[in-house]
Amino acid sequence: MLYGSSYIIHHMNTKTMKYLILTAVLLGCATALPAQGALDALKQEVREDHAFLSGTDDPYAGLKASVRKDYAYLEDLYRHYHLHPELSFQEAATSKRMAEELRLLGFEVTERVGGYGVVGIMRNGEGPTVLVRADMDALPIVEDTGLPYASTVTTKDDAGNEVGVMHACGHDIHMTVWTGAARQLAERKDQWKGTLVFIGQPAEERGGGAKAMLADGLYTRFPIPDYAIALHGAYPHTTKDPVLLASRIVVALQTIVSRELSPLEPAVVTVGSIHGGTKGNVIPNQVQLELTLRSYTDEVRAAIIEKIKRICQGVAMSAGLQANQYPKVELRDEFTPATFNDPELAQRVQQVFTDALGKEHTLAVDPVMGGEDFGRYGRTEEKVPIFMFWLGAVAKEQMAAAERGALQLPSLHNSGFAPDPEPTITTGVVAMTAAVLDLLK
Repeated sequence: MLYGSSYIIHHMNTKTMKYLILTAVLLGCATALPAQGALDALKQEVREDHAFLSGTDDPYAGLKASVRKDYAYLEDLYRHYHLHPELSFQEAATSKRMAEELRLLGFEVTERVGGYGVVGIMRNGEGPTVLVRADMDALPIVEDTGLPYASTVTTKDDAGNEVGVMHACGHDIHMTVWTGAARQLAERKDQWKGTLVFIGQPAEERGGGAKAMLADGLYTRFPIPDYAIALHGAYPHTTKDPVLLASRIVVALQTIVSRELSPLEPAVVTVGSIHGGTKGNVIPNQVQLELTLRSYTDEVRAAIIEKIKRICQGVAMSAGLQANQYPKVELRDEFTPATFNDPELAQRVQQVFTDALGKEHTLAVDPVMGGEDFGRYGRTEEKVPIFMFWLGAVAKEQMAAAERGALQLPSLHNSGFAPDPEPTITTGVVAMTAAVLDLLK
């Protein structure tokens, strides 16, 4: 059998040869076996070559294996960030930890850029400069996920109110993926040339962090990027806005006395209190209305109560808003410009994601009306091409249930928002690292 295999080997390529040689040796006599160490090495080569022969060779296999190996560290880091959230412009401890992570990897780190912003530079020869951004701030929400690592943090907001604090928008995931990608790139300096600019940005939720970092010299004190990339959480959701519904109910209630009761029957329906929400870009879980009802007769009182119930049910069932009042508009300096992905950069990175993760795991999505100040990095006079991608964060079982209509997933900025750490983190690290490697190859 050894001779027969040798004859076949002469007619096949070298990758096939190693596979057939090992087959021949294993089927031959015991005295023909090589030393154990050499045999183990040969077996490993055979496994790799078998993948090549079967068409399953994955150029990102090594990266994926390394990320999986690093997952325990990253999950601990994610839980740390989730347990210790900080509001916009208050990210003192978070930015310090971000800076420490970069210093451990050999980055040149500058802190307090535009407030609590962090900038880490790693130079590795001549090549492009790639900026990778993660946002750090959390939201004034009391967490209600039931997770064993749920946030119990409370603090004072800018108005002096005591509020709960929660990472309800995935910024803890963003920071973890950012760190994981930095760790992978630091280990793979033989695979890329150029300069990394890793930035931890404050106050994304307030729309002021990118503006503050740019104003503090991000593009003058540090290398100007040829490309800038970031990620944000993608969470399929439908949500009913209680503030909008409450506003419609308040207006509709005024028609009870004016249009539905006899003008000869004295009655009063007053909305004396309305409370809901903690922040302008967070849809709250509930809004409370407190009413005063006054009438001279039990019959009129019962009629008012029936009409209130009917109006509440009708508003809840209806769709759209019929504006019958013009609100007073006040402008605050928290404007966030639109984020437009550079088409050429987006197409390039999308192909990387398809190669690394598979076409079935890479989707093109329609534009949305969310606010994200990452767009500012591409609106300066340097005209840096930018690309932001979304990272799915829902467990398969939950996604399937939601698609069946059996489960309503919480939206971003919701007290029940709880991404599935694995595979969210590992997928994010693989995607971010692969994108940077391609841009710096």
